[in-house]
Amino acid sequence: MTSPDVTVTIIVHNDAARLPRAVASVRAQTHAGIEIVISDDHSTDDTPEVARRLAAEDDRIRVIRLPENSGGCSAPRNRAIETSRAPYLMFLDSDDELPPRAVEVLLAAHREHEVDFAMGAVRRVRVDNGRRSTWMPHLVAERRTLQGIEEDPRLLFEHLATSKMYRRDFLDRHRLRFPEGIHYEDQLFSAQAYCLAKAFTIVPDPVYTWYIEPFAAAASASISNQRDRISNVRDRVGVQRLIDDFLRDSGHEGLRADKDFKFLKHDFRMYAGDLPYRDDAWLASFAEIMNPYLDTLSPEAYDRLPRAERVVLELLRQGRTAEVRPAARGLGHAVAPRAVTTDDAGVPYWGETPPATERARRELDLSELELDTRPFPTALFRHEITDLTYDAGAALTLTVRTYDPGLRLPVGPQRASLLLTPGKRRMTVPFRLDPVRPGVFTGTVRLDLASASLPVQGFDGLRHPQIRLEQQGLANSSVLLAPLDFPARTARVPHHTVTVEPEPRNPGRLQIRWRPVGATARVLRPMARRVTNPRLRSAARLAASVLK
Repeated sequence: MTSPDVTVTIIVHNDAARLPRAVASVRAQTHAGIEIVISDDHSTDDTPEVARRLAAEDDRIRVIRLPENSGGCSAPRNRAIETSRAPYLMFLDSDDELPPRAVEVLLAAHREHEVDFAMGAVRRVRVDNGRRSTWMPHLVAERRTLQGIEEDPRLLFEHLATSKMYRRDFLDRHRLRFPEGIHYEDQLFSAQAYCLAKAFTIVPDPVYTWYIEPFAAAASASISNQRDRISNVRDRVGVQRLIDDFLRDSGHEGLRADKDFKFLKHDFRMYAGDLPYRDDAWLASFAEIMNPYLDTLSPEAYDRLPRAERVVLELLRQGRTAEVRPAARGLGHAVAPRAVTTDDAGVPYWGETPPATERARRELDLSELELDTRPFPTALFRHEITDLTYDAGAALTLTVRTYDPGLRLPVGPQRASLLLTPGKRRMTVPFRLDPVRPGVFTGTVRLDLASASLPVQGFDGLRHPQIRLEQQGLANSSVLLAPLDFPARTARVPHHTVTVEPEPRNPGRLQIRWRPVGATARVLRPMARRVTNPRLRSAARLAASVLK
């Protein structure tokens, strides 16, 4: 093809196994006028051989190879831009795919309006469980053409370079290339593209399939999933400073508050969920890098955050790292603090020490949580396992401590239940919480997982038990936090194995995982997946009763 309409660059490094899938998704595009550039960042596995074989199968494919590994995405993309022959450019990572109509849809958007780039929806697929979702769906829900990023600054959250088709002359006119030598290059490149574009079109159609491997081995994890590395924190903050410089120098300082909010709500929030799992040395290094940058952010950006996130940020900025971990365990799960303190005016604050500065009083003020007045079903409690012992078979005994900082529970022993629902029937185990001091209770509950009622076709999945409290006919159910490092245990229950373990991320809840075995796994579950007719369901139940 002498004059392709679109160049699709596929960057690859040591990914011989998945490269053919990515290339196949481009070859299968409904728009055929495509140049495919495989840009190899000096792979040392079989990638070069695989790339040459793919090029031999389709004359639309060219292969370029960097003379040495660059360690990132920028250099292979930039080399491909310089050699591309089409007026429009797209980028694809070797572990992802393009939906069949991606090129057609984005090219049509360019031809409908004269825009600098067009963008569409990104479909995310969890590799571990196959779950599908749309990345930032509220930003791509409708077709629209914007005359600049100022019309919707929320788009700064959608910072993927791979969800867009760019005009080549737009990139050349502004000398817009991916910054080399740093990670999170997409964020700077996209911020520059948004600010420099006179117009761009958004379409709701899916234009990119992004495969997510949240539990990939450390050696193969994506940059975004390497948050345990302090160098990762340094790279992310470094890119933010470059974006800030660009906004200032390009006359887009008015976007700074929106960009700062995006950093706090997205970038920092990704690290915040991992903070309970970090040791003191890591937290100290994290604060050393993060705090100077946090001090430069707009107060307006902080004001737009949920209170729980503001508390974590302020504790980190104060150097109260011992309190950062329990604060971070409540993010996104409506978990109360262990303790609050009040000033002379009765204002409640996080922790046992009254804030000493005006900023701390503003950020740690918990008044809006209405700890002592909100309806009981939504009241905030904190339930933590302080001791866990395994009994015979699949039974375990838990010691639970409940914190009630709003003093919602009456004085004296409390009736509580542990709730678990691995099938349609809820498993309820009652126990008693005894008072330790005002606002703190403790109790012991024995959970025998062999007594759980499971579906006849078996249950394959995990559940997180909850604690249920009742008061004057009203019920409150809240998450149960587990010790972060207790040893996991797997036992056999009817037709299943069951594993008790700490949740390895987020708040660290108690986590229980079931896996069908034997005839349930080989026969009943495949049958259940195929059964849609009520008569066949009855036959499946009959087969289950025979196999028991």
